[in-house]
Amino acid sequence: MKIDVRYFIIGLLSLVSSCVNEKEDAGMQPDAVEVGDVLPEFTVVMNDGRVVESGSLQGQPSFILFFNTECGDCRREFPLVQQMYERYGADGRMVFMAISRDQDAVAVGEYWADNGLTIPFSAQTDRTVYHLFAYSSIPRIYVVDASRVVRAVFTDSPLATSEDLTYEIERVLTEIKDTEK
Repeated sequence: MKIDVRYFIIGLLSLVSSCVNEKEDAGMQPDAVEVGDVLPEFTVVMNDGRVVESGSLQGQPSFILFFNTECGDCRREFPLVQQMYERYGADGRMVFMAISRDQDAVAVGEYWADNGLTIPFSAQTDRTVYHLFAYSSIPRIYVVDASRVVRAVFTDSPLATSEDLTYEIERVLTEIKDTEK
C-alpha cells in the first residue's frame, strides 16, 4: 500500500507543478522584470495581425499576461482576465495582450474559441519573449502604466484576485486622469 500512495503523491505533485519548468526553477533566478522596471524591448504579432512593439505602448497603460492553455493555474485565471479585458480593455482604456509561452496559434486559437475568450493574444512557440520578463512559472500578469513602468506583477503564488487586478488597473487609470487635468 505504501508504494501505491508514493506513486499517487508523485503523480499529484507532477500535476500541481505542470505550469513550472523544474530546470528553470533549479537556478532560482530572479525575475527579469519587477515592479518599478521599464518594459523590456519586445515585438509580438497579435492574433488579428497587429504588430505590437513595447515602445508603441508609451502613453497607454497595458496589461500583459503570459500563459499556456495546458497550465491549470492559467485556466483558472483566464475567466478573470477576460472580465478585466471586457471592463477595461475592450473600450481602449488599456491595452490588453496575452502572450503564450511555448504554444502555437492553432492550439491557443482553439482554446480561445472553445472557451469564449476574446482577449487579444500572441502565440509564441518558444520562450524568447517570456524570458525577457521571467524565467519560471505562469501565469504571469504585468500591469504597466502609461510610461511603460511595471506597477504590479502577479504570479501563480498566489493567483491574482478580481480585487487585486481591479485595484492595480484603477490605480494606473486614475494616474492618467490626474495627469490630464
